[in-house]
Order: sequence, then C-alpha cells, then structure tokens
Amino acid sequence: MSRILITSGPTRQYVDPVRYLTNASSGQMGAALATAVERAGHEPVVVSGPVDVEYPDAAELTRVVSTEEMLERCLELFPTCDGLIAAAAPCDYRPVEVSARKIRKTGGPLVLELIETPDVVARLAQIRQRQWMVGFALETEDQRMRAMQKLERKSCDLIVLNGPTAIHAADTSVEVLDRRGTLAGSFTGPKPRVAEQLIELIDERLIERV
Repeated sequence: MSRILITSGPTRQYVDPVRYLTNASSGQMGAALATAVERAGHEPVVVSGPVDVEYPDAAELTRVVSTEEMLERCLELFPTCDGLIAAAAPCDYRPVEVSARKIRKTGGPLVLELIETPDVVARLAQIRQRQWMVGFALETEDQRMRAMQKLERKSCDLIVLNGPTAIHAADTSVEVLDRRGTLAGSFTGPKPRVAEQLIELIDERLIERV
C-alpha cells in the first residue's frame, strides 16, 4: 500500500476582506482520484482548496485557502508520502498588498499590482527523495508542448493534459505524457472512471517501482 498525496481544487488570493482572485477548478477530479486511490488499496492524503465536493471518509484531509497555505501543508506531508498527484489548480498570482477594508467604487479604474505565488509542485520537487510525482496541465493552445515544458520545469514523472472544457463538467478527456514525451495513456469519460484509469496507469508505471 502506498501513501499518496493529492492536491485538489482551486486556491484563493484575497484582494480585500470580501474579494479574491481564483480560478474555476471544481475539485471533482481531485475527489475522484482520492476515491480511486482508496479503491486501489492505497492511502489518499488530500490537501484541498475551497470546494463543494465530498472526499472519501478514509482520506486524510486538510482544507486550505491560499496557495501559500497549500504549499505549507504539502511541504509537511510530502516527506511522509510515496508519491504526489497534483490535481489542484492553485491561483498563480496574488496582490502585492491586501486591503484591510473593502475596496469601494470610485467611478474610476482600479489598478492591482500582482506577483506570482509559489509553485507548489516545483517546490515539492526540491525536497523529493524516493517519491514519484504526477502533475496536471490545463492548456488552451500548443497543449502537448506546454505540458512537456511544465513536466520538465516541475520535475514530474508523468503529466496529465486536459483542456478548459473539463472545468465543472461531469466528463473529461485527458492525455498522459511521460518524460520522453511519449503518450502513456489517453482516457475519455466520466471523471470517476478516468480517475480509475489514471490510478491504474500510475500503479503500473510508478507505484510498483517504489
């Protein structure tokens, strides 16, 4: 049995006490992966941003809000795990300054200065020892090229490529690429079934080598 860290859902970067930057990730795939991991006889360890999905009762679940919180918790958990499935879509930017009060309308433009948030998967790659890593890439153009760039930048063993049509949808279509850029798998259908196929592939390609 392997202990598998799964990141899931979006994160939020607050602009003021009531407004935030985020993305449209629903957490559906993260929840489906956690269920598939459990059914495959492994131990799911989930770090989730704010979502309305249900995770399996057997999962060790931590809920976070910001990208920084997700990174902090993952840095604590990753050394205790055998591998990572990074299905979350952390917010890539945060405001340089967060207003302590609600920002009021002035009738004019509002300018926000944004900086990048930390890259959760890349940071985990820096502390990895024996662990394997599977990343996700949601791309709108030059999909395979950009997915491979992400795989290399984040030092993943596999990258799961999908598109924006999967967001908040019951079904999805994914391609899985390995470090050589070879297509390791292609799956289409309901997210729970695709999650099961992904775990079967990960089991075959990565888990049995640990």
